[in-house]
Amino acid sequence: MTDSANNPIPQAAQRLSGSQLIIKLLERQGVTTISGVPGGANLPMYDALVGSDIKHILARHEQGAGFIAQGMARVTGEAQVCFASSGPGATNLITAVADARLDSVPLIAITGQVPQHMIGTDAFQEIDTFGLMLPITKHNWIVRSVEELLEVIPEAFRIALSGRPGPVSIDVPKDVQNQMIDVTEWPEPGKAIETPEFDAADVTKMMERIRAAHRPVLMIGGGIVYSGATELLREFAEKLDIPTVQTFMGLGVLPHEHPLSMGMLGMHGARYTNYVLEECDMLIGLGVRFDDRATGKVEAFCPKAEIIHVEIDHSEIGKVKNPVLSIRGDVGEVLEIANRDLEPMQRPLWQQRVAQLKEASPLILDGDDELFRPYGAIKHVANILDDSANISTDVGQHQMWVAQAYPMNRPRQWVSSGGLGTMGFGMPAAIGAALAQPDRKSVCFSGDGSIMMNIQELATAAEENLDVKIIVLNNGHLGLVRQQQTLFYDKNLSSVKFNQGTDFAACAESMGVKGVDLAKEENPLEALKTALLEHGPCMINLPISETEMVYPMVAPGGANRDMIGGEA
Repeated sequence: MTDSANNPIPQAAQRLSGSQLIIKLLERQGVTTISGVPGGANLPMYDALVGSDIKHILARHEQGAGFIAQGMARVTGEAQVCFASSGPGATNLITAVADARLDSVPLIAITGQVPQHMIGTDAFQEIDTFGLMLPITKHNWIVRSVEELLEVIPEAFRIALSGRPGPVSIDVPKDVQNQMIDVTEWPEPGKAIETPEFDAADVTKMMERIRAAHRPVLMIGGGIVYSGATELLREFAEKLDIPTVQTFMGLGVLPHEHPLSMGMLGMHGARYTNYVLEECDMLIGLGVRFDDRATGKVEAFCPKAEIIHVEIDHSEIGKVKNPVLSIRGDVGEVLEIANRDLEPMQRPLWQQRVAQLKEASPLILDGDDELFRPYGAIKHVANILDDSANISTDVGQHQMWVAQAYPMNRPRQWVSSGGLGTMGFGMPAAIGAALAQPDRKSVCFSGDGSIMMNIQELATAAEENLDVKIIVLNNGHLGLVRQQQTLFYDKNLSSVKFNQGTDFAACAESMGVKGVDLAKEENPLEALKTALLEHGPCMINLPISETEMVYPMVAPGGANRDMIGGEA
């Protein structure tokens, strides 16, 4: 603002406490929802929330709060915030932060800390949050003065969103939260910085190699999603006529029924998908990190193929597979250059071979017409819903069944814990998805083992009256553990059966959520349809046999070509 003589008019200073400053800076970042749990060391921040336009979601556990924020971040691509107090509040949050780190989710974890003069005295609920968060975040801070907050908060968003996204941690001692400051000038909100520069000549070299290849395969991952490059990828694949495999994190980039999509590769990929990779002469990895669940035994992965790797994180290039050509950059920017003046070509012989392999070794979804079989349950749910629904899972057999069988047809539809494989992730993440996108159904597939890890968040879903549906594929066991013990431990089923079962429908009802037990319904399919389509939270118990297996399966550490089960 200036006066008539164009002289700056000094702004009136705004006197704020550190905690009020945190909330004001978050508002300026566009934050509308925060999940968290209050405690002694972060109470000033909760006091400052009173009167703010930011909506607070009171989770029942800090891990749940972290996963709720993750759910919001995963479906929107925006950095989201969670709060926790010191000591056990911060340690409870750690798993959600570590999960975000491995799956490249922009998460801002803000924790309270004991006053600075008490740090190092083993004060009540004191813990070295900075030290604990250090190996699982992109960056973290312990804030020493209220003035630092003006730099730290915007910088946290910048770091979380820049390059390969990920979590950051801000630990704020209670005395800093209570310090006063006169603010006359506000910093610019933090946003993602420009992506790394790369040489366009490398893209030309990449295209020359791809055009010369006879049997190329595209391997696409979460980087395509985070870059917003789905349409660019589809144009690239279609014009170059290249079969495409998706990593676990890349599901939905190509629609399920797209003629070039070969679904998920790796440990639970279709037999023909892994066989195609055995025969390819070039693998183009776009926004992938060559995770061991995708590659299997690294030395045996794509044995005939040259590797091209496009990845924004320099530490991932050459870490697992050595490429003949690599480009460190945003995959969307690379594809944009590659697609300029891209001349279409066809690969009839290679596509014919892919079709032969698919016909000989298809993905067998045994029992996909039976409601009380895993694939049947998933197919019936998919038939009732449309592509607008967000699909989350917990971790276990049900996760792999859904990854194999649910028709993911758009990016950010799929919300699941990939790198860390965290049981208890699914329901709070589904709550986050419903908070961020209330116009979409939020459906969580879980197992009777995973759901118990954060079942308390049913109360959160009820309190917010969210349109969240939790489908428990209930086999009375830790299903994936049972499968591995059956296959690789001489059927020594140790500590894997729940002898004390849980009435999940009754449990849900006790927390204000509608409960449906399909085993007790006269018309279970109609009951499933009604539960899914009506608004509001609902838990649906769907019993399955404990002998159900996820096939095919590659033994941990084995080569992808050596698959167990799933034969035609």
